[in-house]
Amino acid sequence: MRNNYGMSLIEILIALALLALAGTFITGQVMDSYEEGRVKSAKIQIQNLQQRLMEFRRHCGFFPYTEQGLDALVEKPTAGRECKNYAPNGYIAGGKVPLDPWDYEFEYECSDGKKYIIKSLGSDGAEGGEGWDKDITSDDLGK
Repeated sequence: MRNNYGMSLIEILIALALLALAGTFITGQVMDSYEEGRVKSAKIQIQNLQQRLMEFRRHCGFFPYTEQGLDALVEKPTAGRECKNYAPNGYIAGGKVPLDPWDYEFEYECSDGKKYIIKSLGSDGAEGGEGWDKDITSDDLGK
């Protein structure tokens, strides 16, 4: 009887192929979880911005207009409708409007001071898209 102390080349190649297949599956699952976390984070950030906008409206009587943008939550707007009761330190701690989880600026639109839309363009940073590239808006979350 002969003792086999090792594995043949074919056995090693089969084992490596199985490991690669398992690694591909696990990596796909991890990446999906990562992107799902980014989408959830964007929704939470939009909800936080909505709360800051509600504070702004409570003090000023209107939402910032498109041209004032979300920067109106950081420093008192100098253009457009004036806010007489603007909070001295603004409405966002740190003095900077946060970026979305993909490091893009949130888009903001408000033409009448009454209804606004906050939008993250998703992972592709472009309008529209599907899957992880899909836009996330405040209208999707409700106000």
